Order: sequence, then structure tokens, then C-alpha cells
Amino acid sequence: MERLQKLISQAGVASRRAAEELILAGRVTVNGIVVTELGSKADPTTDKITVDGKPLLFSTRHLYILLNKPTGYITALKDSQGRALVTDLLLGVEERVYPVGRLDYNTEGLLLLTNDGEWANRLMHPRHEVEKEYHVRVRGKVLDQQLKRMAGGVELEDGVTAPAMVRLLKNSDQNDWISVTIHEGKNRQVRRMCEAVSLFVVRLRRVRYGTLELGALKPGQFRHLTGTEVQELLQPVAVAQPEREKTAKTRKPPVTAKTGAADERPVARTRTPRKQSPATRTKP
Repeated sequence: MERLQKLISQAGVASRRAAEELILAGRVTVNGIVVTELGSKADPTTDKITVDGKPLLFSTRHLYILLNKPTGYITALKDSQGRALVTDLLLGVEERVYPVGRLDYNTEGLLLLTNDGEWANRLMHPRHEVEKEYHVRVRGKVLDQQLKRMAGGVELEDGVTAPAMVRLLKNSDQNDWISVTIHEGKNRQVRRMCEAVSLFVVRLRRVRYGTLELGALKPGQFRHLTGTEVQELLQPVAVAQPEREKTAKTRKPPVTAKTGAADERPVARTRTPRKQSPATRTKP
């Protein structure tokens, strides 16, 4: 006997969190009886389990896909409004896979899809703190104070955001580009962080998820992850941290508006246990 949300996740229908929502919505049946109570269990070898009337099929082949999501697609398996789905881009993929987390309709970039529920659940669970890096094009000029506020945490409707790594990537006459790295998964978090410090987002693109980067993939293209990438992604801190520490030792100090324009003004969170002053919290 296994919990229904775990079985639904293992069947590649949805992540465990999304499976709980399916159960609460009355879309799951066991032997013809609608089940709406979380924690309910079933035996996949003897019980007939359906989601939206379709029986669960357990695949022995796990798929791990990295997609460069274009704008204009939603990260869902179906849409009542008839909008394009990210799974529509996976030509040649016969198995049913689902997104690991979400990217907004107007957000582009790196999106993972899989039918391995346990793997997806580990990546999305807050305690693992998997880093996600976004490049954001904002209207107008960005001030150092705005970057510092975002890095230190800003107040949103659902709570204060955790410290983030925020730095200026590129400045121009009309629009600046910034990099924002977070490990939380609040809804539309990066957009709302920018709004909280009066920055208007023109373009938002996720370029890194843990140890994975987009690379040369064009919008709409995808590739399968290697076995090494699948395993390394489960331990992103152990793999990625040494390189960040090495970079931090060689990075030049930020250039302020008083001393001249700069292409990079890092303001970053730290994970060291000892207390540090604001002047020593800069990381790449």
C-alpha cells in the first residue's frame, strides 16, 4: 500500500504536490470511488486508480528533459483556455512527462520535465535549496540600493523573501540587465521582487537550475539529461559552491554611481555561519 499522491507522481502524471491538488479536487478514484482525503493509500498491483478517468500506467523508463521554454507556453499538462503547453514542444517523446516547477506564461528559459516523481519532489522541496538563476531586463536604470534591497530580502504578500544573489549584468541608455539567483519557489517570485523595489520587468529568462545551464539550446529546443547530470542536480551545493567561492576571491569590488558606471555590481547572499557586516556580503 502506498499513498495516492506518491503513486500518481510515480506514474508520471504530476509532481507529488500537484497530485495532492488533484486528490483534493476530486479528480482521483480508487476502484471507482472518488478519493478526496490526503493520506489515502492504494495497492497499484490490485487497485484500479484513475486520474480524470484515465488509469495510472507505471513506466519503468525514467526521462529527464531540459527544455528552453519560449514565451507563450504554459507549464501545465492541460489548459481550459486552449493555450499552448510546454509538452507540445517535446516532439518524439512518447512517455508522459510533467514540468518540475513552473515558469510563467511570459517567462522563458530553462525548464526541467520528467516522469520520475521522487526526483522531481526532491528538486522542488524547499529544504534542498536548489538555486535558480534568472536574467532580467528592466525598464530604465537600476540603482545600487534597489539591488541591495532585493539581495537582503523584500516583503511580499506571502512573506519576506530569503536572501538572494543579485548583480548588475549590463547597463544601457534605456534598459538594464540584472542577474537574480534564488532558491525559493514562491509564485512569480522574481517578478514580484522587482516590483517591490519599483523595477518594471521587460523580459525574464531562467538561465540556470542548480548545476544545469541552458547552453546552446535555442527557444523551443530540448535535450535529455545525462546520468551524471541527473545525479549532480540532487546535490547542487556540493558541486557548485567551490567554484562560486573561488570566483568570489578574485572579483573586484562593486563600482558605485559616484565612481563611474560598471557592468557588474554584485550584491549577494552568503551561507557562512559567522556573522558578517554588509560590506563583506558580496558574492558573484
